[in-house]
Amino acid sequence: MNQPSEKSIALTESFEVDDPYNPRLTWPGGASGPTGGIGYDFAYETVTQIGKDWGGLLDTGTIVRLQSLVGRSGAQAARLVEASQDIIISKAAADVVFRQKNIPRYTDMTTAAFHCDDLSADSLGALVMLCFNRGAGMIDSRSPPAPPQNRLEMRQIRDALLAGRQEDVPDLIRAMKRLWVGQGLDGLIRRREAEAQLFEQGLSIGVGSVPPPHEMTADDLMDAELKNLNGDQT
Repeated sequence: MNQPSEKSIALTESFEVDDPYNPRLTWPGGASGPTGGIGYDFAYETVTQIGKDWGGLLDTGTIVRLQSLVGRSGAQAARLVEASQDIIISKAAADVVFRQKNIPRYTDMTTAAFHCDDLSADSLGALVMLCFNRGAGMIDSRSPPAPPQNRLEMRQIRDALLAGRQEDVPDLIRAMKRLWVGQGLDGLIRRREAEAQLFEQGLSIGVGSVPPPHEMTADDLMDAELKNLNGDQT
């Protein structure tokens, strides 16, 4: 099975961590839950999964406290984060969970949700990055304040890949920006642009092809999508 490119993994990490790394829990806002390590949202994991991922890396008491955060999102998460600032997750532990646990798990999730057999490592990585942030669900949430048809573009990406229309995917990723415009979540808008550009790079390379000698780096992608942000929010 194809694997996401190292560039896509590094780009995902760049959107998931502060610089410098923050070892304490944070609340990214919106419908997010208490988040720690490298983009690990404890609200959207299960008690069992948290135990599997962090067992042997954190002490038992800390793991139990993190397991108590399952299902706690939004404003409730913000309050819980304030009360949990004594929890420390080292960068070393975060790296293990991100690279050895989450990237393989989200790659499996992505390939189960989308037809990825014909995708390059960069294009696959762009979808893994997307699912790392949004999950791979296709059913619209009816819980407020979720906007109407909040999973529409996920379904359209699935259908485009099944039909062999890979070239449609970047604009469908960009179309998701509608969900966060005016919500104070511009980081998600920037992220969608970075994913769209990375997918486009993968289309230009092709499956099994050798990347061009001056292929854009993760830093290049970040610079490009920041420059395009103002023109891509509509």
